[in-house]
Amino acid sequence: MTIQLAVLGNPVEHSRSPEIHGLFGAQCGIELDYKKVLVPTGKFAQTADDFLQNGIGFNVTVPCKQDAYHYVDHLDEAARQGQAVNTVSRDQDGRLLGSNTDGAGLVSDVTRNLGWSLTGARILVVGAGGAVAGVLPALLSGNPAAIHIYNRTPEKAQQLVSHLGQAQVEAIEKSQLQDAYDIVINGTSASLAGHLPDLPAQVLDKNSRCYDMVYAAHTTAFNAWCEQQADCETADGLGMLVEQAALSFSIWFDRKVDTGPVLESLRNSTSQNNFEESK
Repeated sequence: MTIQLAVLGNPVEHSRSPEIHGLFGAQCGIELDYKKVLVPTGKFAQTADDFLQNGIGFNVTVPCKQDAYHYVDHLDEAARQGQAVNTVSRDQDGRLLGSNTDGAGLVSDVTRNLGWSLTGARILVVGAGGAVAGVLPALLSGNPAAIHIYNRTPEKAQQLVSHLGQAQVEAIEKSQLQDAYDIVINGTSASLAGHLPDLPAQVLDKNSRCYDMVYAAHTTAFNAWCEQQADCETADGLGMLVEQAALSFSIWFDRKVDTGPVLESLRNSTSQNNFEESK
């Protein structure tokens, strides 16, 4: 029997989720029909209802993660804290469960694939949108010394801090960016347009590690800037994309998959195409 899944968003044509989940399904001997479903503006609930007539669940990408948050019947802890849903499934009672695997996917990529330690780290997160909101609780679970959130609109950063209510998390302004951080995470979509967040070079030194939550066939604008300023280690978000998808797959099928071969396959195919995607 072929199982129907999908990713819902707008735009959605660029999504690599069908490729990723197809590879996971092949690992587990599960035949999937994974679709890309475009959500017309203001029509998330109707689009989701229509798909779930035959589908067992779906992923959600921008800009619909907050729509999904309000659509489901109940939430897991990561979705509740992040106020965003990227995975919808049904529980044993048939109710719709909203989950957020983005943060755990990021942490898995950073700590397992890249070997970076979050414990005791001073982390700067750039941006305060839905992507950042979704990953902050998972970053906190790594026991960093501090997470500073810098956003061009300080009020949005302060809203995130107030919602989390954790002493390690602080909203800061540009004038306070005076020292180098252990890890700098770009949670904005600026790299997709070749733009840079407004950061001073002193947030980096040669021991800093920089992570761009978008990815590309080439080095992202943010990572290129980091390398130029401090010759520091950088990574893009392709590993996060694969790791969060693996967690979604586990929610639907209760099966763990090997992400290594899938990440390698995507990295090889990405290098042959000028392709970028924001998580």
